[in-house]
Amino acid sequence: MRIGKKLSPRILLVDDEPVNLRVLRQVLQTADYRLSFARSGKDALKLVEQEDIDLILLDVMMPDMTGLEVCQQLKSHASTAPIPVIFVTALKDSIDEEKGFETGAVDYIIKPIVPAIVLARVKTHLSLIKADELLNTHIDLIHRLGHAAEYKDNETGMHVQRMSRYAKIIALAYSFCEESADDLMMAAPMHDIGKIGIPDEILLKPGKLTADEYEIMKTHAQIGGEILSNPSSYLIKLAHSVAMTHHEKWDGTGYPNGLAGEAIPIEGRIIALVDVFDALTSERPYKKAWPIKDAMDFITEQSGKHFDPGLVPLLHQELPKLLKIRSEFAER
Repeated sequence: MRIGKKLSPRILLVDDEPVNLRVLRQVLQTADYRLSFARSGKDALKLVEQEDIDLILLDVMMPDMTGLEVCQQLKSHASTAPIPVIFVTALKDSIDEEKGFETGAVDYIIKPIVPAIVLARVKTHLSLIKADELLNTHIDLIHRLGHAAEYKDNETGMHVQRMSRYAKIIALAYSFCEESADDLMMAAPMHDIGKIGIPDEILLKPGKLTADEYEIMKTHAQIGGEILSNPSSYLIKLAHSVAMTHHEKWDGTGYPNGLAGEAIPIEGRIIALVDVFDALTSERPYKKAWPIKDAMDFITEQSGKHFDPGLVPLLHQELPKLLKIRSEFAER
């Protein structure tokens, strides 16, 4: 199959002065961008509905509808909010830059424009878009592989939705920053990806596993690690760690490597805790859901054995938030 050349980014230039549009066109056409033009805010909003715009260079001081008003409208709609907007303004124009950034602009270019600065700013913000697209691709891949594991298991997509959100709450309580907690939430769905490699007669067996069958079941952690080995991105690296370590136990009796205490990465310790909490408090074809009190009593008893004793109090502390998530993502 022959694959066509990837289209270059489309940039929308918005200015009520034709001479300004011509100058921007001369600068940007040298970089082989696809260009669209609008001479008013209303025309710009119409074009955005008709074309896939990657970036907007927007004049601030325009009659009828200012650039600030255009930006506000763009950011108020889910379909156009992600488009980065760079304001283009003259020094003599009365413009509050803080207000501009509050409306959603990502940058400013001052008139009269300097071609090198325009090209550099445009290139920078288009590269940020590509970085976001790559991150979203990784996230999408993680969720799709997580769903692939669910097809082989009695667990449901709701389990993954709950436990990944539980993980974020516990991570924040443990003093993760918001970004790191989000990363763990996004990596968490991959914790059981290795179950893809477990035979159905073992994975889906309704009764208790034999000792030999249990040994085979335990290999899913190692299989998950192999699937996610040699990661090229931070998220996949985090998912690899989660898959490999979420069955390790604080006292060293877990698997696959018998790690103990803080030798177990914190992400593995958090996922171990929230995975068991959700498994205990959820109904499965082979068991009833435990009452919350019974589940919490069991987890407390396992503090320092199965679970990190520093994390168990956080589970108690954040229980109201966990129960809210449990209700919002109940089994369908």
